[in-house]
Formats: sequence, C-alpha cells, structure tokens
Amino acid sequence: MIEVVDFSKTNSVINLYMSELRDKNYQKNRLLFRHNIKRVGEMMAYELSKTLEYRPKTITTPLGTIDIQLPKEDLLIATVLRAGLPFHEGFINVFDHADNAFVSAYRMYTNREHTEVGVHTEYLAAPSAKGKTLVIVDPMLATGGSMAASIEALVKTGKPKKIHVACVIAVPEGLEVVKSALPDGSTIWCAAIDPGMNEHKYIVPGFGDCGDLCYGEKL
Repeated sequence: MIEVVDFSKTNSVINLYMSELRDKNYQKNRLLFRHNIKRVGEMMAYELSKTLEYRPKTITTPLGTIDIQLPKEDLLIATVLRAGLPFHEGFINVFDHADNAFVSAYRMYTNREHTEVGVHTEYLAAPSAKGKTLVIVDPMLATGGSMAASIEALVKTGKPKKIHVACVIAVPEGLEVVKSALPDGSTIWCAAIDPGMNEHKYIVPGFGDCGDLCYGEKL
C-alpha cells in the first residue's frame, strides 16, 4: 500500500506559503517564490522526520550527560533538475547529514500541438541507495513521468530501505503513475493535490512552470 499525505487538508503555515506561490502578483518576485518553495520543503521534511526510526544517543554537555533520540536511518535526498533545486535545499536544511543525488529528467512534447508528453533522462549523480531511506523531491507531480523515470534510475544504484516522494503540487493522474512505480510501504507527501491538468499537461489551478518562476524562462 502507498500512503499519500495531503497537507492542504489540515491547517498549517504551509497554506500561507502556498497562497503566495499561487498568487500571480507574488510570482513577480523570484526570490520570494524560491524562498517559499524552500520553506515548504523545510516544513515537509520536519513532518517526514516524525516517521523515521530513532535510537538513543548519550550526549555530553559541559555539565553532564543526557540521552537524546536521534534518527538512525541513512538518508539519501534526491531531486530532479532544475525546478527541484530550491525544494531540495529546504530538505537538506533539515536533513543536513543526508547524502544527495541529482537526476536530469525533463518532459518533452512529442507532438506539434504540445498535448502529448514524453520524458527524457540523461544525467544521474548519486551514491548507492542500497539500504537507505530514499527521499525524492520534485515540486510538480503532473503526468508523473519524470518522477517515475527518476525512481527507476535511482533504484538501479541499490535497493532502498524505504522510498518517500515529496512534491509541492500533485494531480490524481500523476499520483497513480507514481504509485505504480513505487514499492509497497512508500509514502507520497504533497502540499496540495489539484484537480487535474490542461491540454498542455500543466497543473490547474497550479501555479505555472516552477522552473521558469524560480530561474527564468528557458528556450
């Protein structure tokens, strides 16, 4: 079974960040947009941290010792270039001891009308995922093709202990594609789940192209 967590169903400060990310006037400020993507990542990473396994460790202070529960899992945080970079930064701000991986997986329109989409993967920089808790972060889960391709590429480096997928906005169609690519016991984390996509495979209402809003338009 694949668990799906939708933060929009509960009240939290994530909703404030999401309202600014979606607002076309706020989107004129790229710094604010990137910062909000990062902050959603930080909040999501904190919530995900509650699901990890912990073990006690004795810490020596200047005045004595204390036992503190610390995560015992090895984490690998992976992202999809380029839109995933600020989201990834949010996660590694929380999981600062984690290993990191980067995948270049991008969608390409396969017809003249720009209504059909394929995925091209050409670059992977990653340590082995064997035995680790793999967290793959990508802001937009639209068709699910790039995320499924990233999962396939990363698990070839070694079988993870568990896989988490984190996104800012998802749609039901993309969620089903990703679920089919994940092993049982995986978790998908979403700041929001929107109703669907338009004819060009952009999430509606969404907030537009995340990579372009973060870094500028591409050719």
